[in-house]
Amino acid sequence: MTLLYKSVNYAQICTYNYAFQRKLLARFRPADMYNQNQCMINRELLNPSSIVVIGASNDIRKPGGKVLMNILANGYRGNLYVVNPKESEVQGVKSFPDALSLPQTDLAILAVPASYCPALVLILAMEKQTRAFIIISAGFSEENAEGAILEQDIVDVINDIGGCLIGPNCIGVITTNYAGCFTLPVPKLDPHGVDFISGSGATAVYVMESAIPNGLTFSSVFSVGNSAQTGVEDILEYLDESFDEETSSRVKLLYMESIQKPDKLLRHASSLIRKGCRIAAIKAGSSEAGSRAASSHTGALASPDTAVDALFRKAGIVRCYSRSELATMGALFMHKKLEGNRLAIITHAGGPAVMLTDILSSGGLEVPPISGRAAEQLLSKLYPGSSVANPIDVLATGSVEQMEAAIECVDKELDNIDGMCIIFGSPGLYSVDPVYRLIDEKMKTCSKPIYPILPSTINAGEEIGSFLARGRINFPDEVLFGQALVKSRLIPEPYFPGMEIPIPAFENIRKLIDTFPDGYLTPVQVQQLLDAGGISRIRERVVNTVEEAVSTALSFGFPVVMKVVGPIHKTDVGGVLLNLSNHRDIEEAFDHLMTIEGSTGVLLQPMLKGQELFVGAKREGSFGHLIMVGLGGIFIEVLKDVQAGLAPLSRSDISFMIRNLKSNKMLEGVRGQPPISVEKWTDLIVAVSDLVISAPEIAEMDLNPLMGLADKVVAADARIRIEK
Repeated sequence: MTLLYKSVNYAQICTYNYAFQRKLLARFRPADMYNQNQCMINRELLNPSSIVVIGASNDIRKPGGKVLMNILANGYRGNLYVVNPKESEVQGVKSFPDALSLPQTDLAILAVPASYCPALVLILAMEKQTRAFIIISAGFSEENAEGAILEQDIVDVINDIGGCLIGPNCIGVITTNYAGCFTLPVPKLDPHGVDFISGSGATAVYVMESAIPNGLTFSSVFSVGNSAQTGVEDILEYLDESFDEETSSRVKLLYMESIQKPDKLLRHASSLIRKGCRIAAIKAGSSEAGSRAASSHTGALASPDTAVDALFRKAGIVRCYSRSELATMGALFMHKKLEGNRLAIITHAGGPAVMLTDILSSGGLEVPPISGRAAEQLLSKLYPGSSVANPIDVLATGSVEQMEAAIECVDKELDNIDGMCIIFGSPGLYSVDPVYRLIDEKMKTCSKPIYPILPSTINAGEEIGSFLARGRINFPDEVLFGQALVKSRLIPEPYFPGMEIPIPAFENIRKLIDTFPDGYLTPVQVQQLLDAGGISRIRERVVNTVEEAVSTALSFGFPVVMKVVGPIHKTDVGGVLLNLSNHRDIEEAFDHLMTIEGSTGVLLQPMLKGQELFVGAKREGSFGHLIMVGLGGIFIEVLKDVQAGLAPLSRSDISFMIRNLKSNKMLEGVRGQPPISVEKWTDLIVAVSDLVISAPEIAEMDLNPLMGLADKVVAADARIRIEK
């Protein structure tokens, strides 16, 4: 194929004006080439047989110079090329004057101004069969509209050839095959280390700086930058679909500033976790500037960040909020998993052991007392003044042999212990290397997990370094470790796509929704939709005359509730009247309600007494519907005691949400009140989940209050807004 750019030299490519660039791209790429392939993490990105660094320099203070240095320093074994028209050799690597002069190349790393990149990508893709691109350069969509156009041109070319793009505006990619990044540190690479995917290059560096000193190793690091073609979710998809029981890492760490594809994140994160992986993530940008206007309790309580919490929990991802927490969680995941919730703490320092005990105990883990024959035998082997009550304190003067006796006792003799935390530092008087060697050996041989907490990073820095060199990971802070262990155990089993079952009422729900207009439904329409969805509701009727009101009240039986129809916020305008128990009450109430501005009628219901409950739903962008549950009244109005989950909800999801309400004990009945039927409440929440899945047009929905009784849970008031 004869191409327009065949006659354009490198200097021209790097200086052509924007109009010429668009002409070049349009001429080269006829319409039939737009196959819009989805992004594809490919061999050329992960294990390229050849790499070219365009913009490489002898100055390692520049990104192009540093990325070449890192590739060389970390033992890349393939063919390495450089394009720099001003040099014949860069850092000992032959330099080509332009991209057209290169041999065929698997992977291109671009560290040149943004305006040069589209034509270079075009040449490499079509002339050099390059199928993977890492664009370090900034100046694209993150900067201005012109940069966004440049970025899209690049994406179009790479999509046309079925290639892979990382970036632009990123620090690069690190795999066990090459270090294609321009930053330091480059972590120790191990196929069974952590896979780390970050939406921010700087944050990726800082997380690694937090993690590497504690011994955490990495299998791969992907900095996706602008995610023009390939985002965090896409790389997670690849890690899921390529997962190998024998060779793949089982720990994934994520840093995200936006979630563009929540469905993909949910599907592949939950899939990886079901395969035995563990995932922790930071989603930054959780705060919101200003209050969000909302016309329902659900709308006021829900937020994009609430949806993130619900998404992570549904996927089985542990959410973290700082770099140190993410690094600590990654370190924890690299250790043997704790089966059970009972821990022994072995130490020679009382204070840290007490702080760790407090954290574990307050988080639902146990540090049970140790007694009996095994405890007595262990105590006889320790110095006077030692304690085996748990924490097990061997004293600062305790020997290696005594530490070994304590570890062996916990592992083999104590059936009421599931794992052990060893806190061992140094006052700087003597070497603690023998103890650290012992811990290393016992971690290999003990059946119960051992978590090493070695806080003396200065006094025992050399000994800790030797411990890490043996492939171990340290927790220097007992509180951070304890918090991570507690949080890691609070996540329920992940969602799996096969959990959904057909919704019997789907057709009936759709027939109604298709006829309803946008906006708030009338009481009659709400009744129809709740009935179609199988959502239990209290009997009710809308009346327009005082005579209808009296006859309806007689048919329901006294006492009754009367509510104004028309105004959205009935309580705020005095539009809800309770415990009306005779004809006179009904007549006076009707006259009052019909005088309220905006009133179009009056709704009557039997007066039920029970525990007020709340269920709401809100459509939250691409996340789908967020369903929120809680107790009504003060618990939602003031305390905001709610739990949220993403539809579809399983019964186990709902059970987790209800158990984690702070007011959960109220459901059991207090001060002589009967308990409510949690099973019936769960049935109703399942019906709400089915309803919003069947009718995604539901923008907001409040069932508030629900009346919870011993044998039923029914909706006493409902508000539903449709937005098609």
